[in-house]
Amino acid sequence: MATTFSKECNVNSYIAFFDLDHTITGEISGNILAREAYKKGLMSHSDILHALWLLFLYKISLRDPVRIINEMAAWVKDVPETVFNKLSEEISKNVLIPSIYPEAIREIKMHKENGAGTVILSSTPASIGRQMAKALDMDDIICSELEVNNEFLTGRSIGPLCFGEEKAVRMKKYCELKNCTAKDSWFYGDSIADFPALLIAGNPVCINPDSKLKKKAIAKGWKIYFWNLKKE
Repeated sequence: MATTFSKECNVNSYIAFFDLDHTITGEISGNILAREAYKKGLMSHSDILHALWLLFLYKISLRDPVRIINEMAAWVKDVPETVFNKLSEEISKNVLIPSIYPEAIREIKMHKENGAGTVILSSTPASIGRQMAKALDMDDIICSELEVNNEFLTGRSIGPLCFGEEKAVRMKKYCELKNCTAKDSWFYGDSIADFPALLIAGNPVCINPDSKLKKKAIAKGWKIYFWNLKKE
């Protein structure tokens, strides 16, 4: 877990956590990362076909989503860390940052003005999370850390990927580290995979929720916002 957040929470402050893909941005970082990696020859044709197959299984719920996410992350094996970091920087600058929802910018600004810590809580690789947090002037990231050996990625993560139940675990631990509570926090998410973290946040907010999350959000009376990229 990244721990660059330096503000101490007090009785008047709290932490606002934001998922990244389809919550802050209109794009999905993993899809863009794979697409650009394939264009640059970092992924083979069989790798990209396998990734598409896994995405299909994920959408129709035919395999454990945690297993799918781990399998999809394995394509980075033997990619030099410097190359991967450079690719993360490029796609953040060229694709992800331009796809940030204006409403997300306003929401982050509102929380900062209220004295809150602002944190990206996402399954995206930390190399992307850092670029996005910097662009948005956010305080910290809690993202998936990829294992490196002798300057090459191994295709494995350091600990569980930050997905599903793991998001809730890390949110709770982070709040404890900062002397806050999850009950005082906000969390913005878009998919049913975010449900565990939304469930423990005192202020859950669903952004463009998928059908499963939308159903649960309506039943629980959670806030639901529909954000769009505004074109001039």
